[in-house]
Amino acid sequence: MAERCGAYNRAAVAQAQAQEPLASTCLEVNGVTLSFGGVHALDDVALDVRHGEVFAIIGPNGAGKTSLLNSISGLYRPQQGSITYTPAPEAAPVSLVGRAPHKVAQVGIARSFQNIELFRGMTVLENLMLGRHIHMRGNVLSCGVYWGPQRREEIRHRAAVEDVIDFLEIENLRHQAVGTLAYGLQKRVELARALALDPKLLLLDEPMAGMNVEEKEDMARFVLDVNEEWGVTTVLIEHDMGVVMDLSDRVAVLDFGRSIACGTPDEVRADPAVIHAYLGDAE
Repeated sequence: MAERCGAYNRAAVAQAQAQEPLASTCLEVNGVTLSFGGVHALDDVALDVRHGEVFAIIGPNGAGKTSLLNSISGLYRPQQGSITYTPAPEAAPVSLVGRAPHKVAQVGIARSFQNIELFRGMTVLENLMLGRHIHMRGNVLSCGVYWGPQRREEIRHRAAVEDVIDFLEIENLRHQAVGTLAYGLQKRVELARALALDPKLLLLDEPMAGMNVEEKEDMARFVLDVNEEWGVTTVLIEHDMGVVMDLSDRVAVLDFGRSIACGTPDEVRADPAVIHAYLGDAE
């Protein structure tokens, strides 16, 4: 996989990035602790994501990666710590702890799920139009009449959705029911629905899980294009280390709910604590 993703490797721009000043912080997680009864899913986790980067979160199964994304997106509320989101370098920071998921979406954060969470009986186009819900301003009466301003609003949202459809190359699928699509295409539609929210920060929970090599190659290209062409800061959870090392600007590692390393892919790959977490110590 590392070789196939080589065309998307960021090593070619590493020297140019080194000459640039550090980008400002987009997302800051500080001292986050999350427990379920006696189980500590997250224990004093801290990390920062900079504007414009692809930031990967890795770790063994059960390390707390999805719990961290759920805490950022409002599905879980940590017992301790802070999560702060800054939509743009000149914008005021926004606290995410205690904010409902739809309120998190409203400030410009979208996510995909490890297990596909689409409406299987609806078409691709209908699923993506639902992804625009936070931008829709019509009320029950105007939607029922469907005339004038309401019609113009739907046309505007449909145009935004069509841009996403073209970008992810699913034009021929727009009127197909999601449940009839192959698994890899459903994962692409899941990404499309997240992009339909027009996010500034995108949270991807194992977007390539269960895919074959060709599907992973396509998804890797789309993740990079979203970041580079659309300027969307991306936080990525992924188990395929070849993909992580090729796509990411920086990588954070969790183990048993704790942060054990953070740095460039090369730094993390050589970190003894990371090697121990994945491979264990030799007898």
